[in-house]
Amino acid sequence: MGQVSSTPEAVHNRISLLRAEQGVSRRELADALGVHYQTVGYLERGEYNPSLHLALRLAAFFGVPVEVVFSLEPFPRVSDQTHSA
Repeated sequence: MGQVSSTPEAVHNRISLLRAEQGVSRRELADALGVHYQTVGYLERGEYNPSLHLALRLAAFFGVPVEVVFSLEPFPRVSDQTHSA
């Protein structure tokens, strides 16, 4: 699958946030992507980094650019963004 995120090469993601926004369960997302539902959990928790193919399929599923889903830097917390606006 991918690399364990405890390495300095961790990939941060917004999969759970996007799932919540679109009302999609882990199982529904997994079925749409053709992966096991536990894989979605591993990805969300940063326990595994996705392959490029899977990352692009995730972005396409949510209808956003891949950099909206994944980043090499941690994403700012939503509560931090609302306070600074």
